[in-house]
Amino acid sequence: MPGFFLALALTLCGGLGWGSNVYAYQAALSREESDEQIKTLWKEKVAALKETLEKELAANEIELDGKKLKLLVKEFGSAPEGERSLYISMHGGGNAPPRVNDQQWKNQIRLYEPEEGIYVAPRAPSDTWNLWHEAHIDGLFDRLILAHVVCRGVNPNKVYLMGYSAGGDGVYQLAPRTSDRWAAVAMMAGHPNETRPEGLRNVPFALFMGEKDSAFNRNQIAKDWKTKLEMLAASDEGGYDHWVKTYDTGHWMNGQDRECLPWLKERQRNPWPKKIVWVQDDVKHSRSYWLGVDPDQSGDRTEIRGRVEGQKITIESTNATSLKQLRLYLHDELLDLNSPVSVVWDDAVVFEGKVPRTQEAIARSLAERMDVALAAPVLLEITRP
Repeated sequence: MPGFFLALALTLCGGLGWGSNVYAYQAALSREESDEQIKTLWKEKVAALKETLEKELAANEIELDGKKLKLLVKEFGSAPEGERSLYISMHGGGNAPPRVNDQQWKNQIRLYEPEEGIYVAPRAPSDTWNLWHEAHIDGLFDRLILAHVVCRGVNPNKVYLMGYSAGGDGVYQLAPRTSDRWAAVAMMAGHPNETRPEGLRNVPFALFMGEKDSAFNRNQIAKDWKTKLEMLAASDEGGYDHWVKTYDTGHWMNGQDRECLPWLKERQRNPWPKKIVWVQDDVKHSRSYWLGVDPDQSGDRTEIRGRVEGQKITIESTNATSLKQLRLYLHDELLDLNSPVSVVWDDAVVFEGKVPRTQEAIARSLAERMDVALAAPVLLEITRP
C-alpha cells in the first residue's frame, strides 16, 4: 500500500517523545464509534472468507501456503452461538512412517471428551520429529481457529490446546510462542527441547507426566518445569497459572490425564492483559497481545516485557539490543483512551499525550490478525531512545 495512505502522522494531541507516532490519518473516533467500527469491519472480513472456510471445514481439511491439515472432529454438549469452546488436540508419533503417525492421529480423537465444545484432532502435515512445532503449524492453527470462530460459533477466548507425546512437545513449544491464542493448554508426556517457560505468563499451563517416563529424561524435566513455574508464579502476582501432576505410570498414563478437562474449561483468555512477557522463538511473530515488532529486528529468544499501570505503559527489553521500534496496539479494555497516555521504554519517556482511536488502526490490526477480540482502535509506534 502506498506510503501516503499508511502515513504516520505525528500526533496532534500533545504527544511528545523520541519520534513516537500514532495512526491518525483519519478523524478520531469515540469509544462507541470504535466499537461499532470493529463490528462492521469484522463482519466485512468474515463475509469475504466464510464460504472458503466453510468448504475447508466441510472437507475436514485446512489449507494454507501449500500445507494441509486434515481433521477428525467430535462435538460435545451445547452452548449459545458465539460461546462454543474449541479443543485442538495434537497426536504423538513423529519421525516415523506415515502409517504410524496416522495411527496416532486416529487414536487422538478418542482420548478426550470435554463436557462441551468442538474437539478437533488434526493430522500433522509432516512426519518429522518436530511435526507440531515446524514453522507452518502456527499459521495453520490460526486458520483452524478462525474457521471455527467464523463458521461454528466458537468464542475466540475459549480455545484450548492439548497434546500427547510428540503432541506434548508441540504444546511446550507452541504455548509460549503463540501465547495470545489460548485460553489454557495441557501438555501430556512431552519434551520441551530448547523452549523456556517465561512466555507462559498469561497462559494457564497444565503438565501431566508418568513418573517412570524416563525416555529423553522427560520425567525429570517435568519436575524441573514444575520448579521453574512455581518460582515464576511466586515472583509475578497474577501470572503463571499452572498445574503439574505426575502419575505412577510410564509414558502411557492410562487416561488419568483426562482430569485436565474441567481445569481447562474453568479458564478463558484475557486478550488485553495488563502485563506481558514475550519471548520470541526461532519461529518469530510480529505481535503478542498488545505488543508488536518487526520480526527481522528481533533475534531468537528476544524478550520483551510490557506492563500497564493506570495510564502508564512501561516497556523493558534488556536482551533485545537490535530492537529499535515497537508497535503498541491499544484498546479501552487496557487503559482509558479518552485520557493522556505515557510510554516509558528502558527508563526513558518515549511518548506522552492522547492517542486517537481511528478506523485505520482497526483495519490494520484486523488485517494483521483476524481475531476480533484483539482488534485495536489505536496503533502507536514508538522508537527506542
